[in-house]
Amino acid sequence: MKQNFQINGISCGGCVARVKKTLEEHPNIEKAEISLTPKGTTKITMNESLSVAELQKQLDRLNGYTITAI
Repeated sequence: MKQNFQINGISCGGCVARVKKTLEEHPNIEKAEISLTPKGTTKITMNESLSVAELQKQLDRLNGYTITAI
């Protein structure tokens, strides 16, 4: 299952790498594809549906990133 999100706070390739790694550490996330154009556009492939709150909890391991559904 693929879902689209917007992650605010992403400004460079380093941000993309950190956020991608952190999201993919979640057992229900198979793959996170994050774009810099437009900044923070994200497609997440999941084994089972996760809420935005659950995804934000995963991102809270890092500082300065917020996720919203689009």
